[in-house]
This record gives sequence, structure tokens and C-alpha cells, in this order.
Amino acid sequence: MLDLIKNVFVNNGLITAFVVVGLTMWFAYFISDKLTKGRIHGSAIAIVIGLVLAYFGGVATGGSKGIADVSVLAGMGFLGGSMLRDFAIVATSFGANFDEIKKAGFRGVISLFIGVVLSFIVGVIFAFVFGYRDAVSITTIGAGTVTYIVGPVTGAALNASSEVIAISIAAGLVKAVLVMIGTPFVAKFIGLNNPTSAMVYGGLMGTTSGVTGGLAATDPKLVPYGAVTATFYTGLGCLLCPTLLFLITDTFL
Repeated sequence: MLDLIKNVFVNNGLITAFVVVGLTMWFAYFISDKLTKGRIHGSAIAIVIGLVLAYFGGVATGGSKGIADVSVLAGMGFLGGSMLRDFAIVATSFGANFDEIKKAGFRGVISLFIGVVLSFIVGVIFAFVFGYRDAVSITTIGAGTVTYIVGPVTGAALNASSEVIAISIAAGLVKAVLVMIGTPFVAKFIGLNNPTSAMVYGGLMGTTSGVTGGLAATDPKLVPYGAVTATFYTGLGCLLCPTLLFLITDTFL
């Protein structure tokens, strides 16, 4: 009987992944509502739960794909892959009003460059403090601080070690969680209450998951606007970090 149930889960991996993610989200939002009164968004709690599960999945199986290395949950590898991730980002961005997007104008564009460069500099400083001295490693970790997507893209382009790429991803995840948790607390103080400020904020912070989760806890109507510039931020980081910012880093080291 148990083998039959296991085979059903394994043979329908993607459906099983959707069910597990759905239950995880329900549990995370339950905790958010009952224990934090919504102050910590459910998405942030869900990310932490996902990281813990990925860690224990990797430890238990000795694999490299986290929880997806467990045969019953192999569908997580596809559900969490780049195709569905990008689909979700594009779908979110389509909820934005183009007239409001145009209002961001020059401020929105400038926020993208400032956000990428500042995040990169913070990452470079941390990389240097923790003993990394070569331009490839420092650039990869700096790119991970931009976002956990830009980090591995940069690392692959520069042929960084798997250890450094893993650190860059961890840096980006920490940033995403901090932005997600911190946004509702700072929103009132920085005037984060309209589409224009949401787009500038998305351009400065850049982490799509962090910005969307934080804005959802602040005002759900602002989510599409923050997601638009955060999405462009990711693309800009993937262009600048492995090329221009690497050359600058390499020149000054």
C-alpha cells in the first residue's frame, strides 16, 4: 500500500510539488496571521521554511538539489526552475498600469542603476571582509547581493567555484528575506504609498520576491509596480555584473 502511494507521488511529481507548496504557504500564512498579526509576511516565513527543508533534504540524501533530491518531491526541481519563475514574474508585471509606469520616468531608471551598484558594493565589502581577494569571487558574491539570480549567472559567466556561487545565492536570499520582512515597517517613513514610490523602491531593492512580498504586506495594490522595476533590476544586474562591474573590480584589485 505504501509503495503504491509512493509511486503515485513519484509519477505525478509536479502535482505533488504544487500540493506541498500549497500546504507550506497555508501553514506560513497561518503563522503570519496568528503569531505575528501580519507584521511578517507569509511569503517570508514560507521562504525560511523552504530553505530549512532544502537544507535537510540535501543532508538526508547527500545530493545537490535540496528537497528535490527526495524522490517523492522530485517535482520541486521543475516547479522551482527558471521557466516557471520567469512566468510568475512576467504574469505579475502584467498587472501594472502602463500610465502609472510612465510616471516613474527618469527616477525609475536611475533607481535601477543606483540599486544595482549599491547592492554590489555592499557584497564586495562583505566578500573582502570574509577573506576573498580574487576579482572573480568578489564579483560573484557582490552579484549575489544584487539578487540570488544575478549571483549564479555571474558566477557561471566568470567560471567561479561552486562554493562561491553558493555563497552568492545565500547572500541574495538573506537580502530577499530582509526586504520582505522590513518593507512594512519602513513604508510609512519613506512614503511608500503610491505606484511611483513603489516603482522606485523596486528599482532600489531589486529582489523581486522580497519586494513583492514586502509590498503585499504593505499594500497589495502596489505589488505590480514594484515588481516591474524589480524585474528590470534583475536583467540589468545580469548585464552589468559579469561585464562592467567585474572589469572595474578587477582593475582596482
